Amino acid sequence: MIRLKIAIVSILLISSFSCKKDKKTVEEISEVGVSTFYLIRHAEKDRSDPDNSDPELNQDGMGRAMHWAEILKDVPLDVIYSTDYLRTSMTARATSTHQDIDIQYYDPRILDINEFKSLNLNKTALVVGHSNTTPDLVNKLLGEERYEAMDDTDNGSLFIVQIVNGNATSQRLHFSCNCPKR
Repeated sequence: MIRLKIAIVSILLISSFSCKKDKKTVEEISEVGVSTFYLIRHAEKDRSDPDNSDPELNQDGMGRAMHWAEILKDVPLDVIYSTDYLRTSMTARATSTHQDIDIQYYDPRILDINEFKSLNLNKTALVVGHSNTTPDLVNKLLGEERYEAMDDTDNGSLFIVQIVNGNATSQRLHFSCNCPKR
């Protein structure tokens, strides 16, 4: 009789720890932490050939890229992302070189935002994009439509998104640049 009672109590205890509860615990653990994203648009591009869909940076843009590296020099970045265009990778390269971090390329058209958040959990990332993709990615990280596409002349906005235990906040700063000519 005592063995039967022990068996029943054991079964009740074991059944109280269901898979559903374990899954929730894993999901909760995956949201715990702090992720910080610094998002910028590429620096000023060479506009001398309007038919060139992949222009390099112009001299002002090279100066701004170096200015971004200076602004971010005390930010302990873990990863740097850029779209696969000359103007974005050249913008990212100054910070990449300064912090000795390889650039990872991403395609904003196929980016899975949940996977991106998960990959960058507890990391600090710089993301270099475009006038439309940068605010769009900020909105996706926030889970709300807060920012519109940037003006084509805006190369000085810095968006900072911080996700703390699944709760996202943002701010937008603007840096003018008396950038050094390269």
